[in-house]
Amino acid sequence: MSSLEQIAIGLVERAKGAGATAADVVVREADEFSANLRTGKIESLKEAASKALGLRVLLGIRTATSFSSDFSEQSLARLVGRTVAMAKVTSEDPASGLPEPGQLGRYAGDLDLYSDDVESLSTGDRIELARRAEEAALGADPRIRNSEGAGFEASQGTMAYANSLGFAGSYRSSYCALSVSPIAQQNGSMQRDYWYTVARRAAALEAPEAVGLKAAQRTLRKLGARKVSTCRVPIVFDPETARSLLGHIFEAVRGDAIYRSASFLAGKLHEKIANDNVTILDDGLRRGGFGSRPFDGEGIPSSITQVIEKGVLQNYLLNCYTARKLAMQTTGNAARGIAGPPGVGFKNFYLPPGPYSPADILRSVQNGFYVTELIGFGVNTVTGDYSRGAGGLWIEKGELTYPVEEVTIAGNLAEMLQHVEMVGSDLEFRSALASPTLLISGMTVAGT
Repeated sequence: MSSLEQIAIGLVERAKGAGATAADVVVREADEFSANLRTGKIESLKEAASKALGLRVLLGIRTATSFSSDFSEQSLARLVGRTVAMAKVTSEDPASGLPEPGQLGRYAGDLDLYSDDVESLSTGDRIELARRAEEAALGADPRIRNSEGAGFEASQGTMAYANSLGFAGSYRSSYCALSVSPIAQQNGSMQRDYWYTVARRAAALEAPEAVGLKAAQRTLRKLGARKVSTCRVPIVFDPETARSLLGHIFEAVRGDAIYRSASFLAGKLHEKIANDNVTILDDGLRRGGFGSRPFDGEGIPSSITQVIEKGVLQNYLLNCYTARKLAMQTTGNAARGIAGPPGVGFKNFYLPPGPYSPADILRSVQNGFYVTELIGFGVNTVTGDYSRGAGGLWIEKGELTYPVEEVTIAGNLAEMLQHVEMVGSDLEFRSALASPTLLISGMTVAGT
C-alpha cells in the first residue's frame, strides 16, 4: 500500500469519526517540469513538486467537498471539521452518494502508464531536445525566419483514492512532450504553425529533428493563403481538427448534459444518429493511453464503453451521480479533481481507423476544403449548431492546391455525423481524444 493510500484511508476514518455517514478522498502528488526557449535562448524554466488532497463527506444525502495542500495533523483535523459542518447545511440530493459496494474494483493488469526514463532525463537533456527541434525547424528552409519557440514538458506523479466502503488504490503515471512553432515569411506574408510529439515514456518521443521538420513543412504550406468564395463543399478534417469533433461529441454524450436535456443527443439512446461507418469507443484499458487508468474517480474498474456502434448511439458516459439521475448504471467515467465532487470525463475517446488512406480521401474530392486549423468555439451542443473559423488547403481534382485562411465552416453536428462519408486509416493517439482523417460532405464554407 502506497503512502498516499494510507493518507487517504486515514482521512476517510477521521471523517467517519466526525459523524460522516460516508466519505471518500483523492490524493495526488506530482513533479512537473517545463522549459521554453526561443531562437536558442531559454525564456522560462519551471520545476515544481506538488501534493494535494480532496475530501468528500456525505451526511445521508447531503454532500460537501473541500481540499488542502497542507497535510499536517492540525490542518487535516480542521479540514474534516469544516467539511462535516458544511455538509449539515447543504441541500439534500437523492442522487448523491458513493457507488454500490459490488461495483468497486480495479483493473489488475499493467496499463503501462509510468516509465522511469522520463524522470531520468536531466534538465540539460530536456532543454537540448527542445533546442534541436527548433534548430531543425529554422534550418529547414530560408523562408523560416523566426520562431515562436520550442518547449519540453514532463510530469511524473501518483494518484490515490479511498472511500468508506473499504476501497483503496493508487497508480503512477508519467508524461513528456516536445513542441516547436516556427514562423515563415515570403512576399510580405507571415505564417506560423507548430508540431509536437507526446508519450508516456521519453524513449517513445519522435526525434526532435523530425518534429522540427514537420513543424516547418506545416508552416511553409500556409504561405500565400487566401480566402475563397462562399460555397457548399465536402470538408476533409485532418486528424488534429477531426479530434476536436470528437470533443464535441463527448460533450453531447456526457451524463450531466443528458439529464439536463442540454444535448442534441438527449433521448436518442439506441437510435441511428450517424453514418454506418461511425463507431466511437471510450477505452480505459488501452496500454499507455493518455486516458487509461485502473479505476475511475469513484473506484469503479476501468472498462471499454461502446458509445456509437455503426452509427447507433449505444451508451452515454456516466459517473454514479449522473447514472442515478438517469436511472442507469455508471460507465466508470468519474473524473475527480482535487476540488469539488466527481465530474464526468472521457478515458481514451476515439474513432477507430477506417479503410482509406488520407491520399485516397483527398483523391475522392473534386472540389473541397482540407481543414488543418480551427479557431474559436462556435459550437452549441444543445442544438448541434457548428460554426468555426478555419484554415487549411483547397482541394481541386483530388489534389491540394493553395492555402486558405480567414474562412468559417458551418453545419450541424447531427447532420455532420450522418454525412461522414470516409474514415481514414491514419489514427494516432496524441492525447486521450483521437480520430483519423474524416471526410464530411455538404458543409458550408463562408468566405468572400
